[in-house]
Amino acid sequence: MKKKKINGFLLTGLLIAGFVVGCIVLGFFWTPYPPDAMEAGAPHTAPCFAHLMGTDKFGRDIFSRVLRGAGTTLTIGVSTVALGTVGGLLIGSLTGYFGGTVDAFLMRVGDVLTAFPSVLLAMVILSVLGPGSKYNVVLALGLVFIPTFARVTRTAFAGLRDVNYVKSARLMGASSPRILVRHILPNIMPVLLPAITIGFNNAVLSEASMSYLGIGITPPEASLGYMLSEAQGMFARDPWYALCTGFTLVLLVFGVGLIGEGLQRRGREVF
Repeated sequence: MKKKKINGFLLTGLLIAGFVVGCIVLGFFWTPYPPDAMEAGAPHTAPCFAHLMGTDKFGRDIFSRVLRGAGTTLTIGVSTVALGTVGGLLIGSLTGYFGGTVDAFLMRVGDVLTAFPSVLLAMVILSVLGPGSKYNVVLALGLVFIPTFARVTRTAFAGLRDVNYVKSARLMGASSPRILVRHILPNIMPVLLPAITIGFNNAVLSEASMSYLGIGITPPEASLGYMLSEAQGMFARDPWYALCTGFTLVLLVFGVGLIGEGLQRRGREVF
């Protein structure tokens, strides 16, 4: 009997991302100090036992702020991908399965939207909705990501609409919604799941970029992007602020990226 090969990318990614997400979830319920508390310690304190990542110029505990800021970033990333996936799956499944004029029209609209950089387009939408709100950031990024997910799912549904088991279900009188949900959707997961991990990383980095530029999350809400912007002016004196915040962001994206690579390799083995 052939021994099953261990998916190192998937396992490593799950361990890294699981550790980071576990710390973030802990931060929703407990932090060593209130994240916005001034003078939780002496200003400009280097990392020590009392303050694992040091303090900033206001004496705020950086570890507590990283936990809370990473929670905001994670929430935005997950919500954005959920909105983009649901919207893209709805459009992509219908256009890919039924085809026709509506398919051609929506795909051309998607081509136009994806021709613009996603962050730039999200900035335009956010400037209309109003910056500073986490809900507006999610809505702006989610709308921008819908065309990408729609194209991925449209291609997958179009490739499976004429396979034998779908034809058999159609001949047996199965309705179109049943065929879409029960027969095609489970079989596009090897394509959809890696796309979701890539979308999550793009959402996290896009939110960080917008918050860094001051049009995403704004005080009193904390996010990793805004904290990096804050840390830029303190780098000469408090380099640990930028390094710890940046390392947390990189570790989260790296772990989810490994999961995506592992899922892609697993999908190639299945098919």
